[in-house]
Amino acid sequence: MNPALVCIPTYNERDNLQPITRAVLEADPRVDILVVDDNSPDGTGQLADELAAKEPRIRVLHRAKKEGLGRAYLHAFRQALDWGYTYILEMDADFSHDPRHLPELLDTAQGGADLVLGSRYVPGGGTVNWGVGRKIISRGGSLYARTILGVGIRDLTGGFKCFHRRVLESIDLEAVRSTGYAFQIELTYRALKQGFTVCEVPIVFEDRRVGQSKMSRKIFLEALTMVWKLRLSV
Repeated sequence: MNPALVCIPTYNERDNLQPITRAVLEADPRVDILVVDDNSPDGTGQLADELAAKEPRIRVLHRAKKEGLGRAYLHAFRQALDWGYTYILEMDADFSHDPRHLPELLDTAQGGADLVLGSRYVPGGGTVNWGVGRKIISRGGSLYARTILGVGIRDLTGGFKCFHRRVLESIDLEAVRSTGYAFQIELTYRALKQGFTVCEVPIVFEDRRVGQSKMSRKIFLEALTMVWKLRLSV
């Protein structure tokens, strides 16, 4: 078993799954993969099982239904802790998070950081194939959350992360309520409130190559309201 586990939640990602798992395994020999499939109707879960049968570094977690990004990650985190992994990473299945950044995230964590964030908004980071409107919404959302929560993290909404297990063991995962992209804000904020060291390393985020975005109005509104709940309760 390698020291790090990359958790990749999937829902209808059959076309992306084989290329992304291959790219992750090639990017860093220190990582294993956990595919977390929410009963995808397109057969993503079945393909994941086929890949795992051929590759010992791939594991699969099947969930009964789609419950949101946050629920899938929490399930994966608990499993990773039970298996004994020291570093637990999260990333998307659609290549918007480039596997080439994995070594730097893991190197920074092994260098002593408790939580490492792949950041679009620090020097060297950026986005590809985004329109002006999406850039404004993303940067504005990060600024909104950063201002209300009173933290200095530049990219609070990003989902390319590496946790040391001590962070996930210290956070009350049962108390995490966010299900969409607000989940990313909540986990980072809870880590900061626990006194953990959070570092940002630059990444270039590229819009998905295949398939449809999971972003929705409901997910966006959850993120807007969740920051106030966090500020008042955590």
